[in-house]
Amino acid sequence: MTDHPRIPLAAVLGHPIAHSRSPALHGYWLKRYGIPGHYIPIDIAPVDLPRLIRTLPALGFVGCNVTIPHKEAILQIADIVTDRAALIGAANTLIFRKDGKIHADNTDGSGFIANLRQNAPDWKPASGPAVVLGAGGAARAVVAALIEVGVPEIRLANRTRPRADALRSDFGAKVHVHEWVQAGNLMDDAATVINTTSLGMTGKADFRIPLDRINPHAVCNDLVYTPLKTQFLIEAEARGCTVVDGLGMLLHQAAPGFERWFGLRPEVDEATRKAVLFA
Repeated sequence: MTDHPRIPLAAVLGHPIAHSRSPALHGYWLKRYGIPGHYIPIDIAPVDLPRLIRTLPALGFVGCNVTIPHKEAILQIADIVTDRAALIGAANTLIFRKDGKIHADNTDGSGFIANLRQNAPDWKPASGPAVVLGAGGAARAVVAALIEVGVPEIRLANRTRPRADALRSDFGAKVHVHEWVQAGNLMDDAATVINTTSLGMTGKADFRIPLDRINPHAVCNDLVYTPLKTQFLIEAEARGCTVVDGLGMLLHQAAPGFERWFGLRPEVDEATRKAVLFA
């Protein structure tokens, strides 16, 4: 009788999930570092999530990523929720602990900041206000991260006002809510402008916010990465801004989970970007 070591498994859970680039990313890292392991996409309908999530550790899974529509619901299932995941109201990274408990965290905010620091190295969070477009789950992670790194003021605009007001209520006085129609007027002295909406994404509505008043010294980031350079970034760059695409956030938010599951912190570099872009 032989004793074979169990190969660790990880996954991304969503519904649908076939579009996810996470398997290509983690598969690349596993191959690059010669780590035995597998990372696969698993489509789980919301009604099945509470039951099926508990079966994964017994099958050899050490953790997983969680994406739409499960990022909020998983907080009600996890045994341990980090403070930042609780504040954001969503989790994207799960660790299946040896004691059987599910540990839920949110690495979107740290991935967002790491992407800006890598691709706009002169960015200084405290140098001026930030404009955040959108008030969904991604915006909550971005706002939490901006407050943590010392941005003095966050100007928030969302197409529906109540969701923006709710975010302001959760995150406090640094967040100032403005009407969506005024979004273009918030940018004249902003040091950072972030689009967290789906506007400009392939197959979605166009990004139509006027940028004629944008600060030419601003750092502009679009969380959308299909297309890689959105209309927002094209126009902002034409006006002198430093622009950062959204792919880097996807890469950086994945690194902490990979480290916890497979025991090595992967490097996010140009080779990693190419592996995901051309997968």
